[in-house]
This record gives sequence, C-alpha cells and structure tokens, in this order.
Amino acid sequence: MKYFPTVLSLALLVSILIGCNSEQPTDILNFNSPIDSTGALSGGDTTVFDASSHAFSTPVPNLSTAALEKHLDGDVEFEAIFVTAPAVVNPGLGPIYNNVTCINCHARDGRGHPPGVDEKFVSMLFRLSLPNTENEEAGKSPIPVPGYGTQLNNRAIYGTPAEGTVKIEYSEQPLITEDGTRVHLRYPNYTITDAYKSLPYNVELSPRVAPVVFGLGLLEAIPEKTILTYADETDANGDGISGKPNYVWDVVKKTYTLGRFGWKANQPNLLQQVASAYHDDMGVTTSLFPLENSTGQTQLKENSATPEVSDEILDVVTFYVQTLAVPARRNVDDPQVMHGEQLFAQAQCASCHIPTLRTGVLPGVPSVSNQTIHPYTDMLLHDMGPELADNRPDFQASGSEWRTPPLWGIGLVITVNGHTNFLHDGRARDLMEAILWHGGESEKSRQAVLEMSKTERDALIAFLESL
Repeated sequence: MKYFPTVLSLALLVSILIGCNSEQPTDILNFNSPIDSTGALSGGDTTVFDASSHAFSTPVPNLSTAALEKHLDGDVEFEAIFVTAPAVVNPGLGPIYNNVTCINCHARDGRGHPPGVDEKFVSMLFRLSLPNTENEEAGKSPIPVPGYGTQLNNRAIYGTPAEGTVKIEYSEQPLITEDGTRVHLRYPNYTITDAYKSLPYNVELSPRVAPVVFGLGLLEAIPEKTILTYADETDANGDGISGKPNYVWDVVKKTYTLGRFGWKANQPNLLQQVASAYHDDMGVTTSLFPLENSTGQTQLKENSATPEVSDEILDVVTFYVQTLAVPARRNVDDPQVMHGEQLFAQAQCASCHIPTLRTGVLPGVPSVSNQTIHPYTDMLLHDMGPELADNRPDFQASGSEWRTPPLWGIGLVITVNGHTNFLHDGRARDLMEAILWHGGESEKSRQAVLEMSKTERDALIAFLESL
C-alpha cells in the first residue's frame, strides 16, 4: 500500500490532538496551500505539492479521517491480483482477460504505453466492433464481433484459448517546421495475430493505452450544464472548433446520459467505468455487469451465480479513483513557462483544453465538490482528422472524434511512469510529436506550432511540462 499506512496513522493522531470528529475534513496533507493567483493549484483544495514518483498516487488532502480510511481500502482493492476460481482470495479471473489487476495497467495511477520490441502488452488493449449498418440506429453502443465481443482479450486462464494478440509495426515520416527543424512522426500499423477463430474482414480495431486515474472525481463533479456550455457542434461562432457531447448508456439508470470518461467519453460515471474495467479487462463480474465477458463464446464454462466483486468493493475502488489528488503546477513564474502559456492560448489550444473549470457537488464525495480546478479539458468530443482516426464509432463519437484529454500532470509522466508516450495509442514519443499529430479541428493550432521558432516551441513545451 505504498506509504499510506503512515499517512493514516498521522491523520488519526492529528484528529485526536485537535479534537475533530470523523465527519470533519482534515487538512494534514495540505502542508502548503497558498492563494491560487497563478493557476498552480490544479485541483483546488485537492492539490498536492508532490513532484516525485508518487505524484499521481496521493489521496486528496481534504478528506475526513473516515473518508481517508475508505480511500486506503480502495487502494488495497485497486492493487488486488485476481486468480482463477476457486480460490480463497480474489477468485474469478477470466476465463479470458487482458490483465490481472488494475495497477498493472495504471502503474502508480499513471499512464500506460505501447509495448516496446519483444515486450508483452501490459498497459495497452484493443477495442473491437463491426461497422454500423443502415438497419442499426445511430448513436448506439458499438456492435460486438461474434465470438469476440467488443474487446480483444489477449490472455486466458490455463486450458482456455485467448482471443488473439496484436502485432504493431511503425513507419516514420518527417515533418518540417517553418524554421527547417525536422520532426519524425511514428505511424502505427496494427495486425491481429494468433486469432483463435476467424475474424470478419471488416472488423474495426481501436488501440487504447491506459490513461492516468488521478483527478477523476473532480471531472465527475463538473456540472453537465458547464460542459454543455462549451459545446458548439455546428461551429456557430465560426472558430473552427465544434466540440460535441457524447451520450452513452448508463446501465444503472437504464437511459442515455452524458459521457465523461474513456478516450471517446463512452462511460457516464466512475462507478460504471470501474465495473466495466473489471468486466472487460479482467473477466470479473459485478452487479452492473453480471455476465462473463466470454458469454456466448466457447471459452465460457459457466456464469458465476453471484458477482465476483461485491458492491462494497466496487464502491471503495470507485471512491479511490474519485479521491486521488492532483499534483500542483511547477515553475509557474518562470519567464519561459509564462511565454509558453501565452503561445498556448494564441495557437487556440485553449479552445479545447479549457484551463479553468468549476466543480459542482458530487454526492458522497465532498472533497471534490465546489472546487476551482485547472484540468485543461472541455470533456467534449472533437474531430481530430483522418491521421488520428481509429474509424470505430462509439455511441455518438465518430471514428475520428476523441474526447479532449486533461493535461494536468502531463509534465510528470516521465517521473512517475518513466516514458513520454502520448495520445490514445502512445504513438507520440514526446509532447511535440503529440502536438504535431493534431489535425481536423486542431489543424490551425498545428500550423501555428509549425510556424513557431524553436525558441517559441521550447517555451510551449516548457509550459506543458509545468502542468
């Protein structure tokens, strides 16, 4: 459990000394809370001043003692390793799956990456579906592939065939900036190999690397009306930016609601996101998804009579990801960083990566409620052009549309996860490559960056690395 037992002990000691009860927030981890005049407090009161390898794994500092205990319980379950049933502890893995624990994909609660040469897939997976037809209603969930479902499970329990794996090959093409600097962009090509049964010729395949999981409770707490304020699907203001919301199926409410999470905003809330990860990634059932992910396939032996993860565990894991703190910005007074921030705005990057939002009330999670935050996202879908397209629709997201990812903490990925792979499939090997992959609605922004001098591009990157 990392270093959190010490934190819990300190929390309990302070609560005793100051006589607070378990319902009152404690501020023991917020050892430095200046007035936020520069946007340094990325997560408002949930910000932590930690730029170490633990920067993404710290509980928000304004939790009550009882809430901190619940967070730590969720941390234990987030790191729990599932095994084949029957077993005394954590049974129910598979029979087909991608990983055995949440933390393997989200190492240190951070960002995944595509495998290197001769490496296994650990924090990257692939969605599958069939093309929509004229007989299918638009805006519905992706159409499962017979014998595969909507995700390729590349691992399986003993004696059971996995669905297959994917081979990645890259080619590189140079891109020349206005001042003559040559940047090589890495183009991925994906091929399904070792398929356990034949796949349709028209299968849609979409790569996903695991995103960071800190700050998610704050994003869940942003009011829907705030998000819709930035929607401009017909580009009424003529700025070339036409963000739109995704509306997705809520399995609890049994209706379509605003999508917030996932690379295409295909999950409505964190409870369903967590339950979906258990189901799709580990083959572990919950009350939200009670049937095995191999249902209807030859790998299925039987569906478990009861959920393999209880509602209590589902609740604490959801609370854990809702209450992971956001690391503070760094070097905010550095002249180069300040210049980069100006260039970020001038290039219209802030039209989608909205710097400042205000959360509303998230029931049961007061620590993330009513906070001024700086996530650099509008939570909307944007057409990113043909080069980044996966050509796989997801509810109302087209094959070229992606949700604007938050940028907070992006400069610490190298410290926490030891790499600088960005975008939905990790093809970009650094932040500049990620910027230069932007097309579609962000084509003007890409051109603006291409026309910058090296000094200006360095300033832009310095700003991003400060987030």
